[in-house]
Amino acid sequence: MNESSLLELIQSPDDLKKLDISQLNQLSNEIRNFLITTVSETGGHLASNLGIVELTIALHYSFNTPIDRIIWDVGHQSYVHKMLTGRKDRFQKLRKWGGISGFPKTCESDHDCFNTGHSSTSISAALGFARARDLKKEQHSVIAVIGDGAMTGGMAFEALNDAGRSSSNLIVVLNDNTMSISKNVGGLSAYLRKITSQPFYFKVMDDMHSILNKIPGIGKDAVKVFDKATGSIKYLILPGMIFEELGFKYLGPVDGHNLPELMKIFSTVKSLKGPVLIHICTQKGKGYSHAEENPHLFHGIAPFEVETGSVLKNKGPSYSDIFEKKMLSLAEKEEKIVAITAAMAQGTGLDEFSKKFSSRFFDVGIAEQHAVTFAAGLALNGMIPVVAIYSSFLQRAYDQILHDVAAQDLHVVFAIDRAGIVGEDGETHQGLFDFSFLSHIPNMTILAPCDYAEFRLMLEYAVLTHKGPIAVRYPKGYGKEELIPVEPIENRQATIVKTGKDLTILSSGTMLETALKTGEKLKSTGVDAEIIHARMVKPLDLAILSNSVNKTQLLFTLEDNACSGGFGQYVFSQFNDRQIFVKGHCFGFPDHFIPHGSREELFNQYGLNADSIVSNILEFMKKTSAESIHDRDDSHNRTGHTGCQST
Repeated sequence: MNESSLLELIQSPDDLKKLDISQLNQLSNEIRNFLITTVSETGGHLASNLGIVELTIALHYSFNTPIDRIIWDVGHQSYVHKMLTGRKDRFQKLRKWGGISGFPKTCESDHDCFNTGHSSTSISAALGFARARDLKKEQHSVIAVIGDGAMTGGMAFEALNDAGRSSSNLIVVLNDNTMSISKNVGGLSAYLRKITSQPFYFKVMDDMHSILNKIPGIGKDAVKVFDKATGSIKYLILPGMIFEELGFKYLGPVDGHNLPELMKIFSTVKSLKGPVLIHICTQKGKGYSHAEENPHLFHGIAPFEVETGSVLKNKGPSYSDIFEKKMLSLAEKEEKIVAITAAMAQGTGLDEFSKKFSSRFFDVGIAEQHAVTFAAGLALNGMIPVVAIYSSFLQRAYDQILHDVAAQDLHVVFAIDRAGIVGEDGETHQGLFDFSFLSHIPNMTILAPCDYAEFRLMLEYAVLTHKGPIAVRYPKGYGKEELIPVEPIENRQATIVKTGKDLTILSSGTMLETALKTGEKLKSTGVDAEIIHARMVKPLDLAILSNSVNKTQLLFTLEDNACSGGFGQYVFSQFNDRQIFVKGHCFGFPDHFIPHGSREELFNQYGLNADSIVSNILEFMKKTSAESIHDRDDSHNRTGHTGCQST
């Protein structure tokens, strides 16, 4: 075997089993080099995958996928798993349109047994696999690999509670690297630190077992007596022993970069009955100094320069950066402002806030439900909570928004980052549903800025002026400083950006830029479009909108949300409720999950660029004109047409 290119020889996990320990260590180094080189070109999740190399090798060496099931939580740490299961040659299109996903996908490989993009799901899914196996009387292992950050999610504790009282054979591998995206917080994190700070306990146990086993005749009995006695002593040394109290056999902590030790413990647990938890300690970003020093920056990173670790494309401040600066200035003015995030201080732009206003900053861990109800408690006691959470993660807290915040009409501000198309992270991360699941909640106000200047005004309005629950939704990445002249935020106040007579285009948020391009292209065909920016997408400024559609008789809505239950359908329903019948069409994303790809590729693919929209508008007008000629003598037919589907 050519040891200079071991990675090239690995086409399946079976190939791992042909290597000895020295070759596996060499393979670990080759994998890290491949990851650094590849992700520097494609972007992606680097630090977490660098930290899990040996653990992934040991899992595939010790178990037999796809017969044995490995479920990854969160799925962004599955790059090494993908490389070892025959997908290394597809990494040049990692997270690109038509390429492989950055997360496990059952459609990609039989070795991916569960689609995972959000955290804290693996133990629940694994227990489902294990109980199904038992009911079918099958024989195979089920392993959940969960990070210590994901373990802070309430769903993980619910699953632990259920699994611990079961008799099903289940292996939970706790990958403890002290990080989720931001540094881990909370009681569980502190508890794990206590365990790893007491390694002498495990050394004493091993030494005593070795000594007692050597006693002629009574060695085994002496070990049993010793274990029974230390069963209570260990509670003094390892406070809590929460996993054993829940019903798990706890093993660890284990050095997650020591292949022989990992293989030994995996070999052992395969024969154990009932649920087992193995505590593995790893270093996030291991093997690449820039990622080791700044693991949060390399959690999910754009293409970068390997030598310096610097991101290659810097387009100026992002919406998250604008949010960060505005929050700092608002907190200077108003001492009642508090900021809440769910393990995303850096990602949401609250890192500087956490340093400057540490007593008014709360990172609750990966616990979005708790974050929202916690905010409700703060609001009821006179504070102004700003909850900064990504759109796709806020989905988990729907009930808390409805029941704990909106039903009590509390002034809680939801800063919804990554609204709309996120891009390369794919289906589980696209923020296409927040308007749909927020718009039907009573008392809820929703704002969507078109540029940075308006974003700042909306944040100030939401925090300092508005009363009641309010959401400001804004996209990932970069925008324009001032797309249109700045106007004060007033209730139900839309903005007529351009007057016209032939049709009305109503856009939400940053889709205004596309609306303006669409208007220019329509003008070249002789169509004069009136363009309105909704600003406050709920409640609508029906006065301005009604005046416009009464004039043009045609309405087209643009949104970066799913059409189903989205902005466009909401607009047409508001008109229909008032018996204002208008012909038109909704442009948005269709009723299915949108895969990974760049934002530009996805907008083009789903017909949400200016050229496609113009083509569809002209076709719609042509069809409508033909219908009007056909029905011109049918004077009683006044219901019109409301087309509410995406292109």
